[in-house]
Amino acid sequence: MAKKITIEEAVAMIKEGMTLMVGGFLSVGSANRLLKALSKSEVRNLTVIVNDTAYPDKGVGLLVANKQICKAICSHIGTNPATIEQYNNKEIEIEFVPQGTLAEQIRCGGSGLGGVLTPTGVGTIVEKGKQKITVDGKEFLLEKSLRANIALIGASVCDEAGNCIYKGTTQNFNPLMATAADMVIVEAQQIVKTGEIPMEQVHTPALFVDYIIA
Repeated sequence: MAKKITIEEAVAMIKEGMTLMVGGFLSVGSANRLLKALSKSEVRNLTVIVNDTAYPDKGVGLLVANKQICKAICSHIGTNPATIEQYNNKEIEIEFVPQGTLAEQIRCGGSGLGGVLTPTGVGTIVEKGKQKITVDGKEFLLEKSLRANIALIGASVCDEAGNCIYKGTTQNFNPLMATAADMVIVEAQQIVKTGEIPMEQVHTPALFVDYIIA
């Protein structure tokens, strides 16, 4: 199946009210060209699952600045004044999740698991409204798995089949998110012929990837 599509075609697949996973950390490893194009669209009421909301002028922060996001499930928002302002004005809902817990929730979503038991957050405001389970006398929070309608993945190298490599810190969340969405769209810095990436170097196998932005 031909997987290459244009940015315009990718944006058209994202509909109002969808839940998106966005890989990367402070926009490093994010599908930044796609996010910029999406910020110029009329799509609204998006829920994003992302480590952070980046900056007002970059990455997922562009969607925040344009008020296209109604909810963010993330670890921190401190680098984006626009997120902080909208949060204080109750224009955006923020579900704060400890970073390691967020990664595990996404991993569970991609593995078909119901959730993960973690001691992180026990005895703090993080436990509010969550189920507590005692194992061998120790209390854990049940953090339910996370999935999305679409994952926007930023790869360093991708072949035409969809096999992906993430270099350095671009690995942040991308490999996990590529397994935990109904549709996966990859924006790669470099696209090579199928077979040019050694099998043992592949981080995300092609079977997880639906589309590649040409």
